[in-house]
Amino acid sequence: MNTSISKLAWRNLWRHKRRTQLLLAVVAYATIAIIFFWGFYDGFVNVLLSGQARYLSAPIMIQSEAYRSDPDPTNSLASLDFETALAGFEGVKGIAPRLELPALMRSPYRTMGAQIRGIDPKLETQVSELPNHISEGRMIENSGEIVLGIELAKELDVRLGERIAIDVQSIAGAQSAGLQVVGLINSNIEPVDKGIALINLEEARHLTGVTTATGLALDVKQGQEKAIAKSLNKASVLPQGDSAYPISELLGGIMAGIETKRGSMIPIVLIVALFAAVTVMSTVIVSVIERTREFGVITSLGLNQGQLARMVTLEATYTTLLGFVAGAIVGFGLNAILSATNLMGPLIHNVYGRFLTGMALSDKFIFAAGLSYLAWAATTVVIAAVLAITVPGKRVRNLNPSEAMRAH
Repeated sequence: MNTSISKLAWRNLWRHKRRTQLLLAVVAYATIAIIFFWGFYDGFVNVLLSGQARYLSAPIMIQSEAYRSDPDPTNSLASLDFETALAGFEGVKGIAPRLELPALMRSPYRTMGAQIRGIDPKLETQVSELPNHISEGRMIENSGEIVLGIELAKELDVRLGERIAIDVQSIAGAQSAGLQVVGLINSNIEPVDKGIALINLEEARHLTGVTTATGLALDVKQGQEKAIAKSLNKASVLPQGDSAYPISELLGGIMAGIETKRGSMIPIVLIVALFAAVTVMSTVIVSVIERTREFGVITSLGLNQGQLARMVTLEATYTTLLGFVAGAIVGFGLNAILSATNLMGPLIHNVYGRFLTGMALSDKFIFAAGLSYLAWAATTVVIAAVLAITVPGKRVRNLNPSEAMRAH
């Protein structure tokens, strides 16, 4: 009998095509909206993380625990002998040593403090987008050269080809060097253009007296930073006292704020699901009222009120399931198309870039995709089924067959 009720409920969907199409459209729309919403939100978070990783830091940084507590060049990595082992580690696509040092920069016209990054110019392109944003001149190649953010160069009042002096407190005492500006970075990202200064790694080592690096920058696939950093810390690859930190940990309090914001978005998703479920319930109620005479005839043929209520509930469940599947296909497909064409990237960069002045924001936007989105979208199906049982289903169970047959 249960199989017969299921078949009858399925057939009823296509006897009332207009009503079924309406319910399908509502549920599909809610599913698409939820998948788009989470894909956009998590994609935006990934754009933020990618921006900080590829412009200001790195997807993963290997640093000593002492340097994390006190970012002084003297707390550098004890050795770089493990670099070869890292190159063969699963998921690691690129490795570049860095030596960060505070310095006093002096031009003929201005003096200011800055954080300077010593890099290996041949390896830096593997982990950073900065070399791709040289608007004037070229990337550093040898010692005695420096590349500046274009706004930082303006503040120092120096131009391409001119020289600046930097003063550094090293392990051996005060050190200084005269460097020629060989390139200017124009990324349209304020913290980059105002704060970046790149010199040759060997120059940085000479100035600080450090023979290794303050950190190793690793490039990994976007979205895999946490997992690979966790694997590195568990494996016997890193020396004792050194750890791998994903970009989310390097950002510290910023990520905590993002996670808090994500939690505040959940009620919005539930409201969308509830709206769709209530629409399904309302339509089923109208259907029950319109089909009262039909139900009376069915009960007279041997179907009791409980079985009839199950049939109505199954109709609502089938409809929401079909709408859910269609919406999931369209939702993930839409996100994939928008990611492939990058239609949202320039818009988001122009709009949000004005407000997030302290962060790097890429102009390439990739919508996120996750099975958890299906779970959130499925709440529409669950709520619709529950409402169909409690309201239209209850009405059908209380139906008086003789009165129903006389209804018009």
